[in-house]
Amino acid sequence: MSEPLLAVAGLNAYYGRARALEDVSFEIAGGSTSIVGRNGMGKTTLCNAIVGVPPARLTGSIRYHGRELVGRPSYKIAKLGIGYVPQGRRLFPSLSVDEHLRMLSRRGTSKRWTPGRIYELFPRLAERKRNGGAQLSGGEQQMLAIGRALLTNPSLLIMDEPSEGLAPMIIEQLIETFRKLDSEGLAILLIEQNLGMATAIAERQLVMVAGSIAADTTAKELSASADLQRRYLGVEPLAEQV
Repeated sequence: MSEPLLAVAGLNAYYGRARALEDVSFEIAGGSTSIVGRNGMGKTTLCNAIVGVPPARLTGSIRYHGRELVGRPSYKIAKLGIGYVPQGRRLFPSLSVDEHLRMLSRRGTSKRWTPGRIYELFPRLAERKRNGGAQLSGGEQQMLAIGRALLTNPSLLIMDEPSEGLAPMIIEQLIETFRKLDSEGLAILLIEQNLGMATAIAERQLVMVAGSIAADTTAKELSASADLQRRYLGVEPLAEQV
């Protein structure tokens, strides 16, 4: 049998003596998967563990195309084909949009993603290409962060809270973009508190509670179940939200 795209097995993460992840295990074969949960449940720690961002101490296994990631530095993990859009975007205020994209345009060998194609995907960035990272709106910053990650030519794109702080209209635009990327064969691991966005993008939903995967369910089941939404996410059901 072929290896899954991503296989996390028995993963624990510690900050000193505090355990942030507890025996996290799941596999992704491809397509889109969402991990949902409230603040403080370990979602960002899981992202950082996969892409090799310190400072958590890890035990367990994270395998990508059969290659062990635990212990590898983040730049080597990126070269294996994992793109990362971190929470908060983390752009360089002094660099223009075009400079953000050009500094990554030589990476990778397939040249599937180029600055020109990023501008086609996000025409708004083409209009703002000479503006610095700090001069962009929240939506524009998120587009640039996604474009920057795509320029590493990943086969798996991990995004941590991409809807954070964005207007509903911008979120809808991003949902359409993610669906387009999924249709082109890019695997997406979406970390989200926004249940509407999470279920709009991925049919498979993993629910994190207190550093563990508490449920492996579907967008249809999670959206339809008021009990699941209240029990795991502490939110009013989608059907009752105005």
